[in-house]
Amino acid sequence: MTLKIDQILIHQKVEAFIGFEKNRQYEIKNSLGQKIYEAKEKSDCCERNCYGSLRSFDMKIKDNMDREVIRLIRPFRCSSCCCPCYLQEMEVQAPPGTTIGYVKQDWHPFLPKFSIQGANKETLMRLEGPCFACNCCGDVNFELKGKDGDTPIGRISRQWGGLLKETFTDTSNFGIQFPLDLDVKMKAVLMGACFLVPHDVDGHC
Repeated sequence: MTLKIDQILIHQKVEAFIGFEKNRQYEIKNSLGQKIYEAKEKSDCCERNCYGSLRSFDMKIKDNMDREVIRLIRPFRCSSCCCPCYLQEMEVQAPPGTTIGYVKQDWHPFLPKFSIQGANKETLMRLEGPCFACNCCGDVNFELKGKDGDTPIGRISRQWGGLLKETFTDTSNFGIQFPLDLDVKMKAVLMGACFLVPHDVDGHC
């Protein structure tokens, strides 16, 4: 796993809106638009169609040689501030079977906040989104900060695709920016965060 980059673009493969949720697939690209990874979700059909963005899933991320390099494990969780003991989380493994970090939602009455943690569940960075986290008319940005929660060091964005695309397809585009010299394991954890944090965009607050 090599991530000598400071920006990643994640494009969900286009799927026409048919009212039936399928396993999602994504292409992961560098800032030049070159594909570096492909991600495929595996989830339960009932959970996908009944619980939507709250569903549990395993996601395999493979390189251009079709080798699995990262695995994301997301259990079924709530995203409401009414359930502070059952908030969203994700485990990141790289290589598969070796846990390198976690993404965990922090309880807050109105702001979407997440902790980026290492393998021992120590908080290393934080993510904070806007109160009104809806992407109906523009990008939604989650600010990446140091563990003190004050120093901005990057950003995760869900990008607005235009009215027609948002209406007739069920696709998402994400972008992530982080320091070039950030530990490669933490870059992989932040990549995983892209598949957890933006799913909370449409319904928070």
